[in-house]
Amino acid sequence: MIIDKVRATIKRYNLISKNDRIVIGVSGGPDSLALLYILNSLRDELKITLQVAHLDHMLRKDSYRDRAFVQNLAQKLHLPISSTNINVKEIAERGSIEEIARNARLGFLFQVAKDVKANKIALGHNLDDQAETILMRIIRGTGLYGLSGILPYREICGYRIIRPLIEIRRKDIEAFLKKKKIKPRLDISNLGDIYFRNKIRHKLLPLLEKEYNHNIKGVLSNMAQSSGYDYDYLSNIASSKLKQLGKRINLDKFLDLHPAIQRLVLRLHIAKLKGDTRALGFRHIREIEDLIFNRPTNSIVDLPKNISVIKTKKYISFYNR
Repeated sequence: MIIDKVRATIKRYNLISKNDRIVIGVSGGPDSLALLYILNSLRDELKITLQVAHLDHMLRKDSYRDRAFVQNLAQKLHLPISSTNINVKEIAERGSIEEIARNARLGFLFQVAKDVKANKIALGHNLDDQAETILMRIIRGTGLYGLSGILPYREICGYRIIRPLIEIRRKDIEAFLKKKKIKPRLDISNLGDIYFRNKIRHKLLPLLEKEYNHNIKGVLSNMAQSSGYDYDYLSNIASSKLKQLGKRINLDKFLDLHPAIQRLVLRLHIAKLKGDTRALGFRHIREIEDLIFNRPTNSIVDLPKNISVIKTKKYISFYNR
């Protein structure tokens, strides 16, 4: 039973504690609806407080109906709701629509969590999302962190993002909703092959399932979990080394580290400076390595997000341009 599986995931990763106040991001789609109904059914058992949150990205002419749908649902379940709209297309010149929409959604959820004094935010990512994400990152190029995929929980901006459905297959979510006679809102853009993820979902994954491995989604999910554990272990080591190296990285001490820890130290240092390494690719790490090993003293490498690295006789230093 899906609720038992979710309960097991919550326990396995310690996603929820007694007296947690949790904001649930609800779009009106199948995943977020299932998450809402399941957490609501576990509310008394887990002794938690729930707050529904819905953001209308205004990407479709009828998107206002999703907002009304979620508002009515929250009222039916006797749950408080926060909702608003943001015209993503108007600000899309600053980046891709998908990236802008994601950042807008997270910003909104953080604000709701702050307003209601919630300590956690629950999102409806599932096992299929995990498999799609891993394949996307493999195709685009990634390292150990990228292979970790969508983590069951993650700390962002002082809030813990939790994903109780991360071990649940999409077909099981759809079966759960059908059995409960719950009809979700459907985003028609997810039915086409406009975006990269949809091409993975509708073309590549079905091909891999049919021709290569019928359990490819489970295999990719298991790989993500193993990679996540490995990355977490190595990241803890790198964090400890970073503290020892200081704000300016001592080259002699840095060169004594294993190459895997060296690269993680560089990533963690940049994340500490800018908050994340989302724009940092493998080629940027290679540029820093080339700076350290091959370039003369006082050479500089410019990185995304207005970060530069300078090499002196004994140190490398990161700074904002």
